[in-house]
Amino acid sequence: MYGQTPLLLAAGNGHEAVVKLLLAQNGIDPDSRNNYGQTPLILAAAKRHDTIVKLLLAQDGVNPNSHDEDDRTPLSWAAENGREVVVELLLAEDGVNPDSRNNYGQTPLLLAAKNGREAVVK
Repeated sequence: MYGQTPLLLAAGNGHEAVVKLLLAQNGIDPDSRNNYGQTPLILAAAKRHDTIVKLLLAQDGVNPNSHDEDDRTPLSWAAENGREVVVELLLAEDGVNPDSRNNYGQTPLLLAAKNGREAVVK
């Protein structure tokens, strides 16, 4: 299934209790990637799963600047999709690059503006 792991699927589908159970297991990689380079954090950020984003950011080994095959970061996904709370959570993390660019040279701010995400642009 495109390199999906149980954690990727649970995070992307908003299953908080399952994410907690999986993160408590030994050997679970909280920064695993599917065939598109997406991490659990990217999937949760794109879909407004705020609590799961918080859980993942609290894990050792999770890179808040991870990027997929198009060089899109959790922040760029959240900004493009108007996920204001997730954008705030990510920007509060040390080292998050607000000026990261995807393969098309687009920053999170540009993606938010392009898609009319006024709350994110503010």
